[in-house]
Amino acid sequence: MADQARVVFLLVDGIGDVSVPEFEERTPLEVAHIPHLDALAAAGLTGLMDPVEPGLACGSDTAHMSIFGYDPRIHYRGRGAFESMGAGIPMSPGDIAFKCNFATLDPNSGIVVSRRADRHFEHVGPILCQALDGLQLPGYPQHSVSVKYATEHRCGVVLRGPGLTDAVGDTDPLKDHLPLKRSLPTDDTPEAEFTCGLVNALSDAFRAVLEPHPINQRRASEGQAVANVVLLRGCGSRIRVPSFEERHGMRPCLVAPTKIIAGLGMSFDIDALDAPGATGSYDSMFHAKVETICDAVTGCYRAPAEGAREQQQQEQQQQQQEMQAQSGHGGNTTALEDAKPTSSAAGACVERTTGAEAGAGNGSGDDGSYQFGFVHVKAVDDTGHDRMLQNKVRFLEVVDQMVAQMLRRLWEAEAAGQGRYVMVLTGDHSTPVMFGDHSNEPVPFAIASVRFAVEALGGPDYIRSVPLGPIPLPDVKKPPSSTELCKQAAFKDARRKAAWAGRPWDPAMPAEVFGPWREPWPQVVRGDPVRAFDEVSVARGALGRFPGSQVMGLVKQFAGVAVGAP
Repeated sequence: MADQARVVFLLVDGIGDVSVPEFEERTPLEVAHIPHLDALAAAGLTGLMDPVEPGLACGSDTAHMSIFGYDPRIHYRGRGAFESMGAGIPMSPGDIAFKCNFATLDPNSGIVVSRRADRHFEHVGPILCQALDGLQLPGYPQHSVSVKYATEHRCGVVLRGPGLTDAVGDTDPLKDHLPLKRSLPTDDTPEAEFTCGLVNALSDAFRAVLEPHPINQRRASEGQAVANVVLLRGCGSRIRVPSFEERHGMRPCLVAPTKIIAGLGMSFDIDALDAPGATGSYDSMFHAKVETICDAVTGCYRAPAEGAREQQQQEQQQQQQEMQAQSGHGGNTTALEDAKPTSSAAGACVERTTGAEAGAGNGSGDDGSYQFGFVHVKAVDDTGHDRMLQNKVRFLEVVDQMVAQMLRRLWEAEAAGQGRYVMVLTGDHSTPVMFGDHSNEPVPFAIASVRFAVEALGGPDYIRSVPLGPIPLPDVKKPPSSTELCKQAAFKDARRKAAWAGRPWDPAMPAEVFGPWREPWPQVVRGDPVRAFDEVSVARGALGRFPGSQVMGLVKQFAGVAVGAP
């Protein structure tokens, strides 16, 4: 259809949570200052989504498969292939792969002391992977080993050779302070028995290389946790399914520095785009994800030329450090409200590349644009796993600033005649801080047209004032107190109640009642009557509670994908 909207889908890993006594029985989303997330709720349709099915505490891989429209009960073959492909290891039929952690093992007891040797592993992880890559296993001369660093403490491992199957168990005990496991077959075939022997030989060989490695010797002498074992889990082979475009009739791309998500997208022939400086951790340059995905759907994106990525990343890091210094950073992203707009908007369609590739098409259409852009944000999930309650609030506020920048860029592109845009916001599962792991609670979901979200916020004057460029990051080592955040939540409650009561908004209202924020609460302009994005509010939404398998059908209907498209 000529008027088909282009979609930006923002998925916040681990977004959902539960009511927390420390927050006076509020969830982190209810505490966070997130006016732009609230605007999406006020401008469109909302509901609660079970990523796979009710009652299932799913993993990110199966959740994404379901949301993308691929039933994991039919197609799932383990997450190892996703992690390895995302890390850059090509896979062929017959290969098997593992999603792996560098971990700390007590060699005397065989107990896994910590499943994550160190989240800040970016400098030593690649070196250890290089030491393991290409390892020859005694007794298996026909089989080869490929190892590549992913992110944080993770790596991908691929085994190649005859007679392999993915019907084998993990060596990962899945919890700290449990014994390192031996891989066992999950069926009674000779191939499974053979592959288990190979996997256990690989686990032993990795330990033999890692324990005496100079990096671990140095870490031990400095009192740091050693990375003396690789935990192998999620054995899988590459899945064979119709491409995303074949299934949904939209040309897709994604920005996902987390390798398992990038590899999963690659399995569906979704183009993985590079956002310089963006990572899957707390220090990510979140605005780079915004720039990249908005450029992609507006036709401005071109892959960086050789050497350009490093230069862009250095420039991005310098900008972010300058902003951190200027804000003095106590971790409160509301400091952005006083920042001056920087950078160019998407409507100007600024090329962000140099060299011959800048003029090359990307196979996505006459204007070089994609029709479906997917962005994955990992940091919120990490705060849940790390049990950092206050930091979860602050990183939700970082996501809010991402949405603000997306809305500005997409609105200006739309105003410049570069298409019509829809935004989707949800998560792949809940990661309650109290549990420190995935849970079976549904996640909030919102879908809205960009122009209506801008209207809910107050219109063009407001959105033009949104600053672009680096987003200040919370200081994870110095989070705000729960008392401070409860006070913030009380301000938020007062502002919301005033809006629901229909009281006219006066920017001069007393700060001791309504807090430091001067903008009114987003107004409902379309869709259902929900005007806040949190687990409780969206339960009243028009979409009700629905499974993740229905998401793409809803997105296509909302975006106006032609009837008869896949």
